[in-house]
Amino acid sequence: MQNSIDAAIVAVTVYPTQARVTRRGRTALEAGDQVVEVGPLPLGLDGDSIRVSGRGPATVLGVDLVLRRRNKPSDTTVTAVTEERRRLAAEADEIEDAETVLRQRQAFLIALGERATGAYARALAGGDTAAELVTAFSATMGDELTSVLAGLRELQRRRAGVTDRIAALDRQLRDLSGKREPDARYAVVALAVSQPGEVELDVSYQVFEAGWRSTYDVRLTGETLQLSWFGLVEQRTGEDWPECELALSTARSTGTAEIPELLPWYLDPLLPPPPPVYASRAFGGAPGGPPPAPMAAAAPVTGPPMMEASLDLSAPMELGQARVEEGATAATYRPARAVAVPADGTTARATISVLDLAARLDYVTAPARSTDVHLRAVVTNTSGHTFPPGPAAVFHEADFVSRTALATWAPGEELELALGLDDRVRVERELTRRTATKATLGSSRRREVEYRTTIANFTGREIRLTVLDQLPVSRHEGITVRETAVEPAPAERTDLGVLTWRVVLPEGQQYALRLGYRVETSKGLELSGWRE
Repeated sequence: MQNSIDAAIVAVTVYPTQARVTRRGRTALEAGDQVVEVGPLPLGLDGDSIRVSGRGPATVLGVDLVLRRRNKPSDTTVTAVTEERRRLAAEADEIEDAETVLRQRQAFLIALGERATGAYARALAGGDTAAELVTAFSATMGDELTSVLAGLRELQRRRAGVTDRIAALDRQLRDLSGKREPDARYAVVALAVSQPGEVELDVSYQVFEAGWRSTYDVRLTGETLQLSWFGLVEQRTGEDWPECELALSTARSTGTAEIPELLPWYLDPLLPPPPPVYASRAFGGAPGGPPPAPMAAAAPVTGPPMMEASLDLSAPMELGQARVEEGATAATYRPARAVAVPADGTTARATISVLDLAARLDYVTAPARSTDVHLRAVVTNTSGHTFPPGPAAVFHEADFVSRTALATWAPGEELELALGLDDRVRVERELTRRTATKATLGSSRRREVEYRTTIANFTGREIRLTVLDQLPVSRHEGITVRETAVEPAPAERTDLGVLTWRVVLPEGQQYALRLGYRVETSKGLELSGWRE
């Protein structure tokens, strides 16, 4: 005997690129071999992932997936939208038919008026009575034509409205993508029931077109960094997930602020461009002829009111956080609040964790690239969470200042965070010297420059500052780079020409440094990569 269970969704575990859905239902069964059908299930589920467990006097003998074909979608919303679109399409056809009739009537009236032109002239010569009849006929024709034109305008207005409504319904159907399918899959569970009674079944399965990603709020208060971690869940599986036991797992099955970094500055001899290569005759080109025309570039890919007397404004409001379950290679987070996730791609947000972390603040500037000064926080992850990569909104107290991005951040790991620009630290970089000589017979060509950089602190407090600059790097024996001025001496330098100064700058004070260098090129070499 076959039975059907109305099994509701009771739990969903969402992974980064898929999800596991669990349905639960009860039914009373007689003793003996029984077959229970659970569904409808989404068409896109992974058939190999289906599992059945339960409670009651029965043994699971097996489970199969079957496809049921229906004439109409099972979802009532999809059915209603589809029926409304059909009605509007029929109305559009009626408008087109009415417009065709009016167009033919318009053509008839115009032709009748043209044929009556000669008779009108003869009637005017025949006397006043005939002229009056013709005038009345002309007025009637004018009224008829005016009525036809007004009818056409009204039909055009109705057509525009119907077209816009059909387009809106089409967009809604696209959002409901998987739910439009009239077919559905069912799990057919074979049971051996030892005695009559009630049986509860749990059916779980894996679905694609679902996942979650991390996003963060980074809020700086003094030298404390509050990190709020949110999980954004989206799905287009064809079935809505109600408010149920939602878990976010990091397990995987097989505009932006940045701290400035200087790339190596290479100097090379200028190489002549390669000669043009024309198509041969075998491929449609003519030998010695003009180059073929270039191809076109490809396109780039509210809740109830609260009693004022009951408010306690002395304590801040707490934020609900998710419970965490650590596994061998992944963690599962269970949000404190149940979250419903519709199947139309709407994003649902759940708070995972809110942490206060100590931050070491300093400023970074690279005047050779930009005179902007970046506030940087160096923070150690003192929590037990491994934070996945994701975008972050940066706040100073209550003010939104910028966006940045977090890389994967493990417990105990130190991370640099860009926290936006600070215009209260001013940087000026001035070219104070520039000379150049031309190569003469047997001699080399020389270029020499010198810069003065000044940084002023107007933040109202002492700051730690890192200044980055660079020297060009030669990659040819005929190009020589020599330092002429580096004051004061940098704290660090690399083989790729990057110089680093670190300084503690009191409020209202300035810090200045000089950097000069000379580049010599051998006779016959043209320099590539030079900039000032």
